[in-house]
Amino acid sequence: MDRRLLTAVAAALLAVSLGVIGATLPVPFVALGPGPTHDTLGDYEGTQIVRVEGLAQYPTSGHLNMTTVSVTDRLSLFTTLWFWASGERRVIPRESVFPSDRTDQEIQDENAAQFASSESNAEAAAVTELGLPARVLVAGVVDDSPAAGVLEPGDEIVSVAGQPVASAAEVSDRLTDARPGDTVAIDYRREGTEQQVDVVLGASPDRAQGFLGVRPTVEARDGAIDISLDGIGGPSAGLMFSLAVVDRLTPGELTGGRFIAGTGSIDPGGAVGAIDGVPFKMAKASEVGAEVFLVPEANCAEALSTAPDGLDLIRVSTLDDAIVQLDALREGRPTAPC
Repeated sequence: MDRRLLTAVAAALLAVSLGVIGATLPVPFVALGPGPTHDTLGDYEGTQIVRVEGLAQYPTSGHLNMTTVSVTDRLSLFTTLWFWASGERRVIPRESVFPSDRTDQEIQDENAAQFASSESNAEAAAVTELGLPARVLVAGVVDDSPAAGVLEPGDEIVSVAGQPVASAAEVSDRLTDARPGDTVAIDYRREGTEQQVDVVLGASPDRAQGFLGVRPTVEARDGAIDISLDGIGGPSAGLMFSLAVVDRLTPGELTGGRFIAGTGSIDPGGAVGAIDGVPFKMAKASEVGAEVFLVPEANCAEALSTAPDGLDLIRVSTLDDAIVQLDALREGRPTAPC
């Protein structure tokens, strides 16, 4: 075998080796892209996403689609280069999504907990918006806080410092004048039995008032509202869940028959928060036929620069704001653009 043939064979073997490495060797990156979208007024795998029992319900129409971002992991070098060059996905360091100090299972559990919290917050925001008779519940207890070991998730908070509470915000409001080290009485109901406990408030670096350490939420006192969607993580579906609850429990059709999509986290008081991945969410919404996309106010600049043609953007900052904007859209009045 002459030298030129040996050189050609060596080069071919090297190319094959590099090809195998490039196609199979994992790199420390993930790719973000459009994820699934679901109509919160509809069903998922045969089960209604937003179910209401024991309360007056009204017909709905159109779509209120929540949107998501997909994460593609275990990328090869070639796949990473393809995503990066094509712009089809956003390539980012894997560490930013899967921190090395936590296991993948821990991260999945955290995402699932955030999603469960968004479901709870969505119900609370809708109940508050609609002014339904409600009870205030403990949704979670901060580890090592004054409430830890005293209150439990599911406890109904009846009063704080001798003052009754009727909303999640009032739990904190009742402590406005209390300071770390103060003792306050908490009346709560567990399994139908009302009890009282004295709690010594702690300190928190972000506030002067005493710190109790509970995350309150509210639920309708009459009937039941259940929000359920498997296989999704994170907090960004909260706004669209809340709108679906409001639509089911109020006369008229919130969408006016339109295909509305959107995103945004929500807190029990109805404030809409910024989220990640707006360009991918808008792209998927446009692909499936959405005409309008509800954008958290803090995400408007990013949304404006990446919005697909033909997708109208509406800026929202609270649940009430979103309802007002959809009413205006349905009635042909101007809406708040990004």
